[in-house]
Amino acid sequence: MQGKKTQDVVYELVKPLIEDKGMELVDVEFVKEGPNWYLRIYIDKENGVDLDDCQEISGIISDLLDEADPIPQSYFLEVSSPGIERPLKKEKDFIKYKNHAVNVSTFVPIEGKKVLQGKLGNVTSEVLAVILPNGQEIQVPRDKISQVRLAWED
Repeated sequence: MQGKKTQDVVYELVKPLIEDKGMELVDVEFVKEGPNWYLRIYIDKENGVDLDDCQEISGIISDLLDEADPIPQSYFLEVSSPGIERPLKKEKDFIKYKNHAVNVSTFVPIEGKKVLQGKLGNVTSEVLAVILPNGQEIQVPRDKISQVRLAWED
């Protein structure tokens, strides 16, 4: 695991198993909350995932992680859908969710704000466009973005 983050190692390990089940691996998080570590695996599929999907994937991943043992400390494994406010990370996410409501968090203020809310516009390797509710389009440099998530729409 030298040189790689825990979540990256786990991502590479579990991705083929999840794809073999006809699902998408959306994200992997390895976080400490209080005294406990949590490994969170977010999965999705065309018509959404249900509890049975999460339980099945959890069992498969648990066995794989027990065998590969990439995480030295104890942790809780959680498998779930990414939810309504799913993170957008991959190019295919930006294409699929163009014109959807998003919250874009940045490392530095853009137009005086560190969180921009609007519709996802065009995305290139350099910039991501956010169309604000007033119609103004803001070009956000990709290297200034900390996170992009779908936003709840009424």
